[in-house]
Order: sequence, then structure tokens, then C-alpha cells
Amino acid sequence: KSFDFDIREGQRSFVYFEAVNYEAKVYLNGELLGAHEGGFTPFQFEVTGKLKTKDNFIVVKVDNKRKKDGIPTLNSDWWNYGGITRSVHVITVPDLHISDYTIALSKDGKNIEGQVVVDGKLTGDKVFLSIPELKKSIELQPESNGVSRFSFKAKPELWSPEQPKLYKVQIQLGTEKITDHIGFRTIETEGYDILLNGKSVFLKGICIHEEAPYKTGRVTSEEEILTLLGWAKELGCNYIRLAHYPHSEKMVKEAERLGLMIWSEIPVYWTVSFGNELTYALAEQQLEEMIMRDKNRAAVVLWGIANETPLSENRFTFLKKLAEKARSLDSSRLITAALDTQSEKNGSKLIDDPLGDVVDVIGINSYCGWYYGEPSSCSDVKWESLYEKPMIMSEIGGGALAGLHGELNERWTEEYMDDVYKYNLEMIDNISFLRGMTPWILMDFRSARRHLKNIQKDFNRKGLISEQGEKKKAFYRLQEYYKNKN
Repeated sequence: KSFDFDIREGQRSFVYFEAVNYEAKVYLNGELLGAHEGGFTPFQFEVTGKLKTKDNFIVVKVDNKRKKDGIPTLNSDWWNYGGITRSVHVITVPDLHISDYTIALSKDGKNIEGQVVVDGKLTGDKVFLSIPELKKSIELQPESNGVSRFSFKAKPELWSPEQPKLYKVQIQLGTEKITDHIGFRTIETEGYDILLNGKSVFLKGICIHEEAPYKTGRVTSEEEILTLLGWAKELGCNYIRLAHYPHSEKMVKEAERLGLMIWSEIPVYWTVSFGNELTYALAEQQLEEMIMRDKNRAAVVLWGIANETPLSENRFTFLKKLAEKARSLDSSRLITAALDTQSEKNGSKLIDDPLGDVVDVIGINSYCGWYYGEPSSCSDVKWESLYEKPMIMSEIGGGALAGLHGELNERWTEEYMDDVYKYNLEMIDNISFLRGMTPWILMDFRSARRHLKNIQKDFNRKGLISEQGEKKKAFYRLQEYYKNKN
């Protein structure tokens, strides 16, 4: 795209990409700016001194080819959309500018704390931080490394699904002024309980792919985001799992505004090359980019580090390092992963994956009535766990073509899918340590693995709603369940 630019003294300029899938090489006026690997997290390149007043052009060379050693790897169950999938911005800031900030409620809930980071040559400038509604205003003096840490007593109204309160926060350095809207809350575990603001909460959720309703392609507009989140709210959710990669910043902010807690994850999915150091480096990079982008969003309560990864020593080492990295970047949230391997013990399913000892909350994917067993058998399935930790049923469900009806034993009908939900919900009621669930999935989505003629047609049909917005019978069953679930 060609553009003109107003060049001024005393400013720095950057080109910022919200997401490009998957490998990107960026050129400005014919010169290589840099490269980035990863399809769902933001990156930027500095262009100070490289822009002209007229006829600048940016060229992005994108390759969405999956690689065995990539994150995600070759095999997956969602459509591999390519190209520039989110917005691109040219940003200008003063030479001395605010480069980062972290603002949150302390774990004991008594203080608002965090830090502001400035970049550039320090000349004694001070940072001013204010939260007008709380009548709080503080002055910060950056240290030699540009970091200003702070902590002050405050009693904000706490963010929750019932009252998703956000406070206007202003940070100023010289002529630069940043405004954000931030919620304050605590999230922790105690035994089998998940505590939001010190009170036990059941996470009534649904999984969501970043697939646009009423058309094919990635979600690109606010209208599409609000459609998906509106369906989740209509379902009765207080929580969503954004699968299987970081969704757009706009999706996270709108969910926060609507009072939806979030599980956000990176695409460490299925058979990743766990023994490859470069693969680990890619996973850690994407984890860091996700956390750095959304660390100020109160709605994000869970960082997900993996989904359905097969047991091995390399896998355990890989994921344990990721969990440690996540905690080093952000100790204020819970770490989770979706597991799908269990043992049998005295007729019960036993959660004994060693990763259960690493995460704070255990996610379990289980497709009783769809990939194994008859639907009616699911209510009798019992669960035990080696770990005194809360469990989330991160995936359950079955598939149906919207509008296809028949007998209860006819697969792909809405009746069969509804029966799967009926008995799985009975199973869920019998798991004493269960504290949440995100059935798979809100809406049908494209997948290159799903070829069944006249049924799938390159769509995964496990959505409670079709890609054209048709609600299936199971939607109303889950809606009624959530209505009556405390």
C-alpha cells in the first residue's frame, strides 16, 4: 500500500501488525525491514528515518504453509487462512515515549500496583498516572532502565461477569497521553475451587474459533465479534475459551466489556515437535507475545499452554518450561492445558497426566457419545483425579447438520447431538471437583479434515449454531442447563 508521511523532528515511527499468518517478511520502499513467524500475535518494526514524505510503500510477503516443526504443526482441525488477517498501523511516538505498562489489583486485593516503562533518552521527565473515578493521581520517576514501579491503596469496584466494571486509566509522559480502560479483580484456586474476587465461581462457557459468522473467513469486523459474543451471552455463558490460538485484541476487549471471562491459548496443538529446541522457542515467543498484549485485560483469567498433546518425556519438559515462562511473565493468572489422556481405575476415568501437577486448573477433553460409547452410557462415566485441583471440562460434544432431523440413534441429526449433550451434562453433574466447562463449540467452522459429503462439506459440525446462524437443539439444552446452574 502506498502512503505519504508527515516527517517531524523528535519522533519515532513503527509499522505494527496485529497478525499475519504465518511467516511474514516485511519490506519498506524495497528494503527488508524484518521477519516474523507466528500467525496470531502482533509484531512491529521501527521505521524511523526510513520513511519519505511521499510515495512510501509497504510490501508483505506471507507464507501460510504449515511446517512439522512449527507452532501450530502440520496437522490441525481448523482452516489455515493466510495473508494479513488483522489490521496494520503506522504509529508515531515521541523520541522518549511510553513503551509498556502493567496495571492490576494486588493478589491480596488491597492495592493497585504495576509498572510503566519508557523508552528513549531520559532527561528527568516524570510519568503521571491517574484513575479519575478513584480520585487517584501519582507521579513516577523512571529509573535508569526506564522502569517506574508503583503500588497504592485503593478500593475499586471489582470486575466480574455480573458487574464488568472498567476504570478509565490515563498515563502521561510529556505530550504523550495514553488512555486505557482497565478492570480490577483477583483470580486464584483453593483446593478444587476457582476463586474470583475471593468467591468460588463455576465457569459456564463455550469454545469459540475466530471464524466469521454468515461467511467464510477470519473474523475481521466488530459486528462479527459482537455476533459471536452475543450468542455466547444468549447461551448463558460467563466465560469463553478462545481456541486454539490468540484471538484479536478487539475480541478480548469486547468480551471483557460484556463480562465474559477468558481462557486464551497458544497453538501448541496435537503432535508438536516437542524435542526440537527451535519449536520450543517459537512456542515461547507466541506465549510471550500473547501475554504482553493482554496482560492488562481483567477478563483473561487462564493462560492455556497446550491442547490434546500426547504423553512423552519431551512433551512434559516442553510444557513445564512453558508454564514456568508464563508464570515468570505474569503471576496473577492461572495456567491450564486441555488434556485428553486418562487411565482407568475401578471403572472410573483417572486423571493422571503428569502435566496435572504443573498447571493450576486441569482441562479435560472428552467426547463420550461421539468418539466412543453410546450417548446414554455417558451419564454413568465416573471421574477421579490424582490432583487436588479444579477441573474444567474443556471439550465435550458431538456433531449435527443444522436442520437435519431423525431418530435419536441417527448420527448427524440434531436429535443425536442433543442426546449427546443430555447425558454428558448428567455426567458433569457427578464430577465433584468440576468447576467449569466449555463444550465444543459455539459455531460450525471450516476444517480441511472434514469431507463428509452432504453433511460436513469442509466444516466441523460440532457447533451449537451453524455458520449461517441456525441454532441447533443442543443450544437450547445447554442454555437451560446454564440457566439453572449456580
